[in-house]
Amino acid sequence: MISTRSMLPFFALCLIIFCLSAAPVHSESPTPEETGLKIAQDSRAREAGFGNFTAQQTMVLRNKHGQESRRQLRVKVLEVPDDGDKSLFVFDEPRDVQGTALLIHAHRESADDQWLYLPALKRVKRISSSNRSGSFMGSEFAYEDLTAEAVEKFTYRYLRDEPCGDLTCTVSERVPADKKSGYSRQVVWRDKDELRVWKVEYYDRKDAHLKTLTLGNYQQYLERYWRAGEMAMENHLTGKSTVLTWTDFQFQTDLDDRDFTRTGLKRAR
Repeated sequence: MISTRSMLPFFALCLIIFCLSAAPVHSESPTPEETGLKIAQDSRAREAGFGNFTAQQTMVLRNKHGQESRRQLRVKVLEVPDDGDKSLFVFDEPRDVQGTALLIHAHRESADDQWLYLPALKRVKRISSSNRSGSFMGSEFAYEDLTAEAVEKFTYRYLRDEPCGDLTCTVSERVPADKKSGYSRQVVWRDKDELRVWKVEYYDRKDAHLKTLTLGNYQQYLERYWRAGEMAMENHLTGKSTVLTWTDFQFQTDLDDRDFTRTGLKRAR
């Protein structure tokens, strides 16, 4: 016969096993900040390797009364691995802005370098960090809107998932690290499958909803890279808007660093 004393260790072991099996298993889920950052990093990773491209662009400016003016541009973009891209915008029409060119050397860590060539003055003007919230050539796009957003220059916070048309989008908030930015924060809608941006809300330094960018008419190139055919920026405070229509994308051309020099801006044709 087994004594009660000899059974005590056995019952104690059973009790410990029961408590461990009944205890809830806690797994650390990512924070909203970690999720928001990962979405931005995954989006950048999908863009890596495009090399370069050229495109044509039509810019339509509308005032609050619906009156329009139209401009034609050429765009060149060169990928710079482990840093920001280099971009060149050259105006072809109308005649009063013909030859005007904007050169951007974007950077992941430091402030972007931007230069504007004004043919009427025959001089190259550097755009200072304090002026990058200003309007680009009278449009509703600021100079800081024209460069690819470097992941390192923002902090992120995932907000929610929600339908966006026939798709499901993640909605995340990003806050510029640059205190000279014209924005206190931005809210970004990306579809979950391809991580394409469909909408961005911009809030000014007083946290008022300043502008909304909507993107559409996406096309895929090289069986991987998505580009929006239309970008519409609406200013909610002035009632003005600017629509950029992109056409004639050509990838992996013969562009190189020599096409993106400050000294070459005057010869950009």
